[in-house]
Amino acid sequence: MRNKKTSYVAQAGMIAAVYAAATLITMFLLQGLAWGPIQFRISEAVCVLAVLTPAAVPGLTIGCVIANLVSLAINGTGALGLLDVVFGSLATCAGALWCWKFRSRPKVALLGPVLANALIVPAYLPILLQGLGFYTIPFTDISLDGAYLPMYLFGVVATGIGEALVVYVLGLPLLKALKRFGIADEPRIEKRA
Repeated sequence: MRNKKTSYVAQAGMIAAVYAAATLITMFLLQGLAWGPIQFRISEAVCVLAVLTPAAVPGLTIGCVIANLVSLAINGTGALGLLDVVFGSLATCAGALWCWKFRSRPKVALLGPVLANALIVPAYLPILLQGLGFYTIPFTDISLDGAYLPMYLFGVVATGIGEALVVYVLGLPLLKALKRFGIADEPRIEKRA
């Protein structure tokens, strides 16, 4: 029993580290595409691990908290950045829980992170971005300052598309590869004679 708990904690810790590292690498390499109105977090591909192990639920959530706290410190968003720490991590947790619940149907399971992020993140993102003094549709001069509903709707579409691309284009092949190599949903414990 102790080995099973240790394995669970170790899996959760490794998943948290991978998610946080991948998010921060995305932040440095892709700049604003890891945060902001258009999100393309490469780390979201590892949300597929929640189809394989329940340890991914706390692992992904903790990884998201860590990544968002580091982002808060680097970007200097102050108290407003805590919105992302709390609600962004809540979206990741909800998506991971959905994945685990629907693990027998992987394509349906992967809708969890897409829906959770598409609906939750844009709800606070306009507040965060307006507090920082800007909100325009990326790559345009169209300002949405003061127009919460259009900002939210733009965020739902943009975040949903970005999340779907990452989860299905990168994550689904990752899931298939992990299953092909025999990754199980429960840690295996060998009995000693």
